[in-house]
Amino acid sequence: MTAAPVAPPAAPTHQKRSLPSALHYLTVVALAATVVSAWSIDFFPSAFIDGLGDVVRLLERMLPPRLDDPGRIGVLAVETLLMAVLGTVLAAVVSIPLAFLAARNTTPHPVVHAAARAIITFCRAMPDLLFAVLFVRALGIGVLPGILALALHSIGMLAKLFADAIEQTDPGPREAVRSTGAGYLREMLNAVVPQVIPSWIGTFVYRIDINLRMSVVLGFVGAGGIGFALQDALRGLIYPRALGIVCVILVIITAMELLSIVIRRMLLAPGHSDPRRERVMRFAFSGLLVGTVIASFVMLRINPLSLVTWMIPSAQVFTRMVPPNFGALGWDLFEAAAQTVAIGVVSTAIGVVLSIPVGILAARNVSPGPAVYWLARGWILAVRAVPELILAVVFVAALGLGPIAGTCALAIGSVGFLAKLVADAVEEIDPGPMEAVRAVGGGWWKTLFAAVIPQAMPALVGSSLYLFDVNVRTSTVLGIVGAGGVGFLLFESIRTLNFDIAGAIVIVIFVIVYSIERLSGWIRSRLV
Repeated sequence: MTAAPVAPPAAPTHQKRSLPSALHYLTVVALAATVVSAWSIDFFPSAFIDGLGDVVRLLERMLPPRLDDPGRIGVLAVETLLMAVLGTVLAAVVSIPLAFLAARNTTPHPVVHAAARAIITFCRAMPDLLFAVLFVRALGIGVLPGILALALHSIGMLAKLFADAIEQTDPGPREAVRSTGAGYLREMLNAVVPQVIPSWIGTFVYRIDINLRMSVVLGFVGAGGIGFALQDALRGLIYPRALGIVCVILVIITAMELLSIVIRRMLLAPGHSDPRRERVMRFAFSGLLVGTVIASFVMLRINPLSLVTWMIPSAQVFTRMVPPNFGALGWDLFEAAAQTVAIGVVSTAIGVVLSIPVGILAARNVSPGPAVYWLARGWILAVRAVPELILAVVFVAALGLGPIAGTCALAIGSVGFLAKLVADAVEEIDPGPMEAVRAVGGGWWKTLFAAVIPQAMPALVGSSLYLFDVNVRTSTVLGIVGAGGVGFLLFESIRTLNFDIAGAIVIVIFVIVYSIERLSGWIRSRLV
């Protein structure tokens, strides 16, 4: 007991001494894994360079973009937006009580805590497109399967972050409320909820942004939205129409991202001196959200009862996946699973190499000039606005079927994802070391390597590992458009009604995604 106060000062020093060697070891392992993965899928730098040329030629065939039926595309665009909002709202409704059960400081029992965390992990590990495929098979083509797929997958993120926010609350207000003899529900409402509301709002708005990006591709499996029109144009090889639809998608996502930034700043900006103003803005946001939800039910023609009755037909499909049949595909299943991981490894490596320079140039405090800053930010925004599945469709059309197309798509998509995280991390570093280097005559490059990168390195490592986690999860569904991986086997098994085989593939996907998530989390805990 007496040695406890001495231990904390020694830990940071040891961690700082071991960090360079740990990063060196991680870099060697990552390079080796990248080389082996690239060899296993026959991906070489020349293939990537040649692929870019083929993509450029394909884009030339798409020009000029056109919209043959603007009215229909407009309706599908609104449908896509409403699907994203409604799916996120439904997820939030379920996530709030689930978060209280999953948070260690509010759960009623350890068994309940473990069960709630298991549900959250399952929802997060299963791709939303996979949920959409199963719901379309159970409920038929339409927007309801897409909404349910977005909602279930969103629970994995919202409930986890909601629970994390609850665990970080100050216990003082709870003790004060409990001392008055209030029960559990009143204690949560009066002491916990007010502390977590700002964090919950930020998470909720960010999730709408994510779901909008995903909802544009749900139409590829018949789950509603503008993705159906895009798939129809690509299937008919009408490339100018496809590019026109992609431009509409780009405008929608860009507008939504800008709107979400404004909303977050209005609701969550620190330093508001007028509490009444905050209440008015939150009330206005709540009113806008309620109005949008009501409009969603009306315009999407959704019967509120269907949000309950979907369980029976869906259960009939899900139960047909049990017991899983691992023997039907044999070694092909595990070979496809290994290909999925290889796609994630190679695309992440390329994404890291391409993203870090772009992210640094997009950081306002480091960028050489306003023109470079806005060019880099514009590129990040443009890439982030196009979902990876659409990029995979383009690369498949240019390069043909196989994992090379999927790797190229995820690599390009990674630039938009990781570069933004890098730029945000660089903008948050301490300006003191930068000013010190400049004071002794250090130029831009010296400042970058001596003061910027050392400070941003932990965030760069953490973001890169998170990108790897995301890319492996995304690569599991790229097979729907022929971009390699285990997704092709999954969608074929569902299309041919071999649900026992699909059950085996779903279990393999879950094991892959969950294992990668745990591995990357363990590495982050050691390095960041």
